[in-house]
Amino acid sequence: MKMEDRSKQIELTLKRLGRSRFRSRFHLGEKERSWIETKGEDVLRRHGRELIEQRLSAAYPKNDGKQTPMHGHPVFIAQHATACCCRQCLEKWHRIPMGRALQEEEIQFILALILAWIEQERLS
Repeated sequence: MKMEDRSKQIELTLKRLGRSRFRSRFHLGEKERSWIETKGEDVLRRHGRELIEQRLSAAYPKNDGKQTPMHGHPVFIAQHATACCCRQCLEKWHRIPMGRALQEEEIQFILALILAWIEQERLS
């Protein structure tokens, strides 16, 4: 997917998610904002990718539906806000099928969506 197409897809997806009462209730707190400020963008990106690979990428992740805490790390909060918290949400909101490992392009999309949400939060 071209970069401008992905950016447009992310923008539209964030707008759609913002209309969900459940998804729109998530926000970064001072603790998470401070973590980002201290650790920096590169660490945030690396942690995001690692968490996606460890907790979501398998066809049948361990504890699917309960593997993503609702607090404690900016990426965890962003995963819930962007419906990237479990395979069921990925299928429902992003049409990424359950029952097969994530493809590289899907991992990249999920990471880009999470980072875009975090950036949007930081600017608000």
